[in-house]
Amino acid sequence: MFSGTDFLLKPIFLRGFSGSLHLVLLFVLLVTFVFKKLSVGGNEDIKERFDNTKRALCYKLALFCCLGVSVFSFVWCLLSYFYWYRSGWSDDEIVTLLDLALRAISWGALSVYLHTQFFILPDIKFLFLLRVWWGVYFSISCYCLVVDIFLYGKHEHMSSQVHYLVSDAVSVFTGLFLCFVGFLKIKGEYTLLEEPLLDGNNLDSTKSRGGDFVTPYSNAGIFSFLTFSWMGSLIAVGNKKSIDIEDVPQLHSVDSAGGSFPVFKNKLQSYSGATSGVTTFKLVKALFSSAWKEILYAAFLALLYTAASYVGPFLIDAFVQCLNGRGQYKNQGYVLASAFFIGKVVECLSQRHWFFRLQQIGIRMRSVLMAVIYNKGLTISCQSKQGHTSGEVINFMTVDAGRIGDFSWYMHDSWLAIIQVSLALFILYKNLGLAAVAALLATIIVMLLNYPLGRLQERFQEKLMESKDKRMKATSEILRNMRILKLQAWEMKFLSKIIELRNTETGWLKKFVYTSAIVSFVLWGAPTLVSVSTFGTCLLLGIPLESGKILSALATFRILQQPIYNLPDTISMMVQTKVSLDRIASFLRLDDLQSDVIEKIPRGSSDTAVEIVDGNFSWDLSSPNSTLKDINFKVFHGMRVAVCGTVGSGKSSLLSCILGEVPKISGTLKLCGKKAYVAQLPWIQSGKIEENILFGKEMDKERYERILEACSLKKDLEILSFGDQTVIGERGINLSGGQKQRIQIARALYQDADIYLFDDPFSAVDAHTGSHLFKEVLLGLLSSKTVIYVTHQVEFLPVADLILVVKDGRITQAGKYDDILSSGSDFMELVGAHKTALSVLDSKQAGLTSGNESISQDVDGMSITNGVLSKEENKDVQNGKAGEIAEPKRQLVQEEEREKDSLSGPPNW
Repeated sequence: MFSGTDFLLKPIFLRGFSGSLHLVLLFVLLVTFVFKKLSVGGNEDIKERFDNTKRALCYKLALFCCLGVSVFSFVWCLLSYFYWYRSGWSDDEIVTLLDLALRAISWGALSVYLHTQFFILPDIKFLFLLRVWWGVYFSISCYCLVVDIFLYGKHEHMSSQVHYLVSDAVSVFTGLFLCFVGFLKIKGEYTLLEEPLLDGNNLDSTKSRGGDFVTPYSNAGIFSFLTFSWMGSLIAVGNKKSIDIEDVPQLHSVDSAGGSFPVFKNKLQSYSGATSGVTTFKLVKALFSSAWKEILYAAFLALLYTAASYVGPFLIDAFVQCLNGRGQYKNQGYVLASAFFIGKVVECLSQRHWFFRLQQIGIRMRSVLMAVIYNKGLTISCQSKQGHTSGEVINFMTVDAGRIGDFSWYMHDSWLAIIQVSLALFILYKNLGLAAVAALLATIIVMLLNYPLGRLQERFQEKLMESKDKRMKATSEILRNMRILKLQAWEMKFLSKIIELRNTETGWLKKFVYTSAIVSFVLWGAPTLVSVSTFGTCLLLGIPLESGKILSALATFRILQQPIYNLPDTISMMVQTKVSLDRIASFLRLDDLQSDVIEKIPRGSSDTAVEIVDGNFSWDLSSPNSTLKDINFKVFHGMRVAVCGTVGSGKSSLLSCILGEVPKISGTLKLCGKKAYVAQLPWIQSGKIEENILFGKEMDKERYERILEACSLKKDLEILSFGDQTVIGERGINLSGGQKQRIQIARALYQDADIYLFDDPFSAVDAHTGSHLFKEVLLGLLSSKTVIYVTHQVEFLPVADLILVVKDGRITQAGKYDDILSSGSDFMELVGAHKTALSVLDSKQAGLTSGNESISQDVDGMSITNGVLSKEENKDVQNGKAGEIAEPKRQLVQEEEREKDSLSGPPNW
């Protein structure tokens, strides 16, 4: 072997180093090819972009230059082989042939890569690394050429030096040309070679249809992917200012619920056949099938991390022997040091990417489970809904789906622990011989102790989740009916009920935590038990304990601690995940609404909008009494149909029947066109008023303004500081009942449906507003639409084309106002009761008005009548003149506070 700096001038070093670099290039190209096959990047026509740039010629020249280097290396390798074959082989010549062969293969692969990037593949993200490679190649070629000239001048190995001179001279010229192409810039034009290839993303490929940026991860190159440098742009923004939601890029479609849920849904339907066939096994199978590529890739990374983590313990003994002067071959120390370095780099990279993939898989699983639970909640039958409150459904979406998503961190630990223990026992057996059997027995004993404890954990977890559901159900009902509790002064009574349920839940939680603590105690003491039993066996068997073997065994025990320490958490998580999967599968097996209740007729193919013939419907199919009986009526397009009747007669059930929510016993229900429904109790989502009205549709300003005017919302919006951009709270808590009802009507109008169903929407507004809504909405904007409205107000009935009088679930009368008024007693009773109620109300209001006039008083200089500000003061308040100092504009909902700038102290983890 060579010593000193002379080794750097020897051909075996120069050609070996060059061959190693080309081998690395070949490996990077291979990894890039595999990565592109699994890449989630978008599509874009790159060839068209290339055809219009002057740099296309340079790009093609670079491609042919790379191909030329490959062909030259192949031909030169063949010539060298036949030339040296006659004169015998030396170490320098063998290494040179390997270098030429690797050059031919790697440059050929690089040519193929450039060709596919130019003509086929849409995503070009490798040019930065190309320029780095060309620069390194040119530098190495120059160094080799200088060494060749120096040795040629010393007349050493003349024939071989001529061979090296020719090869390195060609390499220098080709490297110079490639560097020129790679770093050349044309001012004022887009050049492909100027594009940052590994972590740069052009605007066209990173913008979505809405104009927002998609995460650079979707188009990240291999180097950006390995180093996570695709996060650099967001980190740079955060370094300059506080990150807002507009700065955060959108997820790629495969990572969003909208992109991953259809795949999971199709898999689940193909395995289960029907909703009622969903089992825990089929649910797990669907989850795995929808993300099997990512799961297998994470398994490969876990296996690579495990193998790399045992490189150190496996080589420690050899390294100690080398330091003691008992190396097996020369330069063994350099080889071992390089192996340690490469093993640690691979371990670090594989672990980071393994964790990243696990988190990505967990987020996808959690999102698809939340989506399928949400969709199931929309289609679940009313009978099934009675056994599951909204609190339980929320528990499924938050607790159970989140726990299954968290299980992704543990999904590979079970089989990975077997491999880790096997590798550890192999290293122990290599160093300590039969003493490794003691380590195996100690490990088996520790693992067997976990089985009964795991069964207890599963039982306690099931009871814990049941008690949690009961508490969530009670809490949800109390919050929804808080007004009644306050009015009846029932707070303490229901508080004691919540505390009782909480104590029950705490009891099961204590049992579960105590069991987990016992499991942790057993397994945290396992490494000590294993090491003591192993070294004790060595002493009994007389196995010599050398320093290298002891260090290797201790390093092995340290790594073996990880699977043993993680085992209790893995068992606990498997138990909890099994319980959550069972709960979600049982929820997905619940009966859905009947899909054959409504016979849908294509739009424009019939004059009939709604038709029910001999319809019998019931909320509870097991009940002998039907909710709606012998329903027969036909509604044509453009008709206004009024539904009236006493309280509990079945008016709302009739609208629900048209919506397809009431199970059908017999008869036919035909529907033609798109329908919109306005419930008696308004449904408002948290957000801006404009968002509640548009409800996902594009803004049509003219139509939007007409709807606001028709719904009497303009005056309300003028009072609000931010108008229709005002953020309203959860379920519209900071709006009045009338405002919420009018916003709900405006939302239905903006959907531009064919059939409108109104369930007594005018009961939540005053008489004047109700008359305005009826005139501007039902008689105005919806004059050409089919409208079916439930009402108790008789004054809205004469304009109806058809009036349905419902009593005890039957339509007792049907026809126009004058016809049914004279043909039956049921409708006459409703009209008479309404007139009597109005006369009594008018007389009471007259008495209150005369009484209030006499008791009006002046309090603190403010005129108050019946607890209401005078008209002048009320007008000033509306105009913002109630106080001399105008308050700044504020949203009705307070924004969430967040701290900015640097931390005042160390973070608490």
